[in-house]
Amino acid sequence: MKLEELRKKNGMTQSDLASMVGVQQNTVSQWESGKRNPTIQMLMSLSKIFHCTIDELYGGDSS
Repeated sequence: MKLEELRKKNGMTQSDLASMVGVQQNTVSQWESGKRNPTIQMLMSLSKIFHCTIDELYGGDSS
């Protein structure tokens, strides 16, 4: 998952992103480390925040 890359590219901390989506910072950490996966609803929120597709969040391209 490219979440960490996208978060850093946008100048956000894990805490910043956690606040935006309504979870705790350790949840974002677990997503980034692969210990947990976001729900489909959370993936949709993350894709809106980063202006990308869910495929792009997982490292695919948009085409």
